[in-house]
Amino acid sequence: MTEPQLTDRRDRVVERLSAGYANGAFEVDELERRLALVHTATTPHDLDALVTDLAPGTTTALVPVQHTRVMFGSVERTGPWAVPQRLHARVLCGNLELDLREAQLAPGVTTIEVDVTMGNVEIVAPPDVVVDVEASSFLGNVEERVDRAVVATTSLVRVVGRVRLGNLEVSTRHVGETHRDARRRRRELRRRWRRTRRCWD
Repeated sequence: MTEPQLTDRRDRVVERLSAGYANGAFEVDELERRLALVHTATTPHDLDALVTDLAPGTTTALVPVQHTRVMFGSVERTGPWAVPQRLHARVLCGNLELDLREAQLAPGVTTIEVDVTMGNVEIVAPPDVVVDVEASSFLGNVEERVDRAVVATTSLVRVVGRVRLGNLEVSTRHVGETHRDARRRRRELRRRWRRTRRCWD
């Protein structure tokens, strides 16, 4: 099987896992475990083994793609807004900010496909949403600062695509929380975790 065929199969497995999670087939811990295995799988057999316990027809419905294009400018989507289940964002020498913290996400999978050339894309999701990032870069930067969802909704946000000579940043933050606030909160959580670990040791 060629690499493009394996990639297509990997995408179909992710869709089935996401649909299974949305339908209550397993909890968020199991979803995250299987998604990690999807990304490391190298054969079709390894991928198929991750969905053998799901119903054969478990998949997400095909939905239309909404396109957003930014060229030599800036676009921001913040506050309450309805996020399409499939969004393709093309950014050329521009900036795009997608803030999902107060947005309306449909149950199941929301796929954001980015195509960035000499531009910047920032995606901010709420901490209770599962976020899966799988984007490639060429002379660019893909930065992921995602908290593990403790109490997750039935929504999964997938960020896929490619970055060329640009930047993609995906993070989870609380409503009203700034970059600095989020860094401070994560540092405090790490300190608490280290103190708890020393107590157990």
